[in-house]
Amino acid sequence: MSEPSTRGLHHFGLTVSKLDETAAFFVSVLGWKEVRRDPDYPAIFVSDGTTMVSLWKNQAEPAAPFDRARNVGLQHAAFLVPSEEGLRKLHERLIEKGVEIQFPPQPRAGGQGLHLFCFEPSGIRLEFVWPG
Repeated sequence: MSEPSTRGLHHFGLTVSKLDETAAFFVSVLGWKEVRRDPDYPAIFVSDGTTMVSLWKNQAEPAAPFDRARNVGLQHAAFLVPSEEGLRKLHERLIEKGVEIQFPPQPRAGGQGLHLFCFEPSGIRLEFVWPG
């Protein structure tokens, strides 16, 4: 068997309805860094030092929310959390910041580790995983 032609994720892009609020979520809630802005696009790029997320402002109003049962596209993005304590602290911070939580830390399917789901300000589902 040949070697994979890729080596992990460099970045991915999300089209969001609330560009500034979503960028602020990544920076002020998750502790990411803003890498750069492109006001002509408009886009904001954020990174946790390993992965970059390109956030693009949608151009249609009103924005149609994603329906995972009916649309083709990103169903959710999952981010690795290095410890159970870190996942629980993140959950507390999400609550403090008023972030909509789909479910709190709970065992993943198969019982390995814990995960939680929430929604960023534009309504995209995000998962945070501690693999155990």
